[in-house]
Amino acid sequence: MIASVRGRVVARRPDSVVLDVNGVGYLVQTTQRAQRKAQGGEEVSLDTYLHVREDALQLYGFAEPAERELFELFLSVSGVGPKVAIAILSGSTPTDLRRAIALADETRFVAIPGIGKKTAQRIVLELKEKLGPVDLGGESPAQELVARDALVELGYSVPEAERALAAVDPELPPEERVRQALKAA
Repeated sequence: MIASVRGRVVARRPDSVVLDVNGVGYLVQTTQRAQRKAQGGEEVSLDTYLHVREDALQLYGFAEPAERELFELFLSVSGVGPKVAIAILSGSTPTDLRRAIALADETRFVAIPGIGKKTAQRIVLELKEKLGPVDLGGESPAQELVARDALVELGYSVPEAERALAAVDPELPPEERVRQALKAA
């Protein structure tokens, strides 16, 4: 297993980087956070996961160990491969994903390309127990999801809805939070 790679970025693609490690170039498929960490041509260290298939060895890179841990958990779910797992991690922070699993928030996962309702249900069901207790914060999780889902029904993406609601007082009832978010848009 290749657990981490440190090298100089010599090439960038939208979903990967090539790291020069003592004269050897490693193609590393990355999350968006790892892409940001690898900006420029300076040396960077990425946590990695080596995915072994019959016909290929693929190296996946992460900005932090928490991303790699979630990646491995997502791979344990039937129907989730490395590309889908990277897409999931690229859309949210590890903390937000753990919270979504704890709250059985299937909407967050269905919004990701390559994940349907059944796969989202499987992710929540299979990973909820594996993650253990998750800090849900002080706000009422159910009301937060109601307000977010209302904005999603109105055409917002899940991240856009969450950003809009972040700018609104969390103490307000869900209907008022939606109104305030729509006014600010």
